[in-house]
Amino acid sequence: MNLKELSETLGLSQTTVSRALNGYPEVSEATRTRVEMAARKFNYSPSSRAKGLATGKALAIGHVIPTRSKHEMVNPVFGDFIAGAGEIYAQNGYEMILSIVNADASEETVYRGLQSRRAVDGVVVHGPRMADDRIPLLNEIGLPFVVHGRASEISEPYEWLDVNNKHAFERATQFLIDLGHRRIALINGLEVMDFARRRRLGYEAALNSEDLDIDESLIFSEEMTEEYGYETTRTILDRSDAPTAVVASSMIIALGVRRAIEERGLVMGKDLSIVTHDDMLSYLQNGGDVPIFTATRSSVREAGRKAAEMLLQKISNPTTPPQNILFEAELTVGRSTGPAPN
Repeated sequence: MNLKELSETLGLSQTTVSRALNGYPEVSEATRTRVEMAARKFNYSPSSRAKGLATGKALAIGHVIPTRSKHEMVNPVFGDFIAGAGEIYAQNGYEMILSIVNADASEETVYRGLQSRRAVDGVVVHGPRMADDRIPLLNEIGLPFVVHGRASEISEPYEWLDVNNKHAFERATQFLIDLGHRRIALINGLEVMDFARRRRLGYEAALNSEDLDIDESLIFSEEMTEEYGYETTRTILDRSDAPTAVVASSMIIALGVRRAIEERGLVMGKDLSIVTHDDMLSYLQNGGDVPIFTATRSSVREAGRKAAEMLLQKISNPTTPPQNILFEAELTVGRSTGPAPN
């Protein structure tokens, strides 16, 4: 049954039925109750577009994805985040709009277009850089937003949630130091990205706390792919002063590290130890009861749910001060680490 048919059945105008279902105060309680009972009886559910016309909202949330991040759309971290956020959108009657921006296009134009067309009620910002110009832009145009991550060089207030990357990688590195490792490589993401910079700072903090030298030749920064982890590990294993341990910035990198180790006939956790950050990915599980990799773990799906809740709250109450949420990662010991070889 559509709105017109429901209205005719009740003998009411479509406007009255729509307003009753959307909680408008000028509709009497008796009429509202009658309309809601009929809607349930005839299994009527207003479309998102109809709700939007009645409430003046788009009832949609935007995710703008630049294709310059070569593996972004196939990264399981992004997939899990979207799955978590999508659960909350669906529960609240919102749809999700993905806007793919090619490398030559202006993200500013996309955001301004979404705002001017009222195509979305808010956006989630992914992959913040150290000095991310999207944040002042969105504040300027007044489009509600939440950042998944942080931008260290932006001082103006904004809504964000993040995992404590610095503390996670300080703990990961300290764990390896406690096992006797002294030469530890960092295979990191691109350090223009805020999360990667914070992870490097955590790694360096652990080495500094033990008065260990920071060897720049053991610190790597690139797009987080399996091939990058594999090729980087092949390079460091060729060194006469090869490290005995690696801290990897993602499970995808760690899989490449493992492939390089096994190709050489070496044993992970004995000849070369690995600690990785794995984000508790549903599509890339870290083993069964005993994890394959020692890992700093944080649920990216739960981050998606929480970001969606924060954004919907911001849309409903735009004058409230920005929320900032920092998750702590859990260190889980797996089979990929062991004492430093003699």
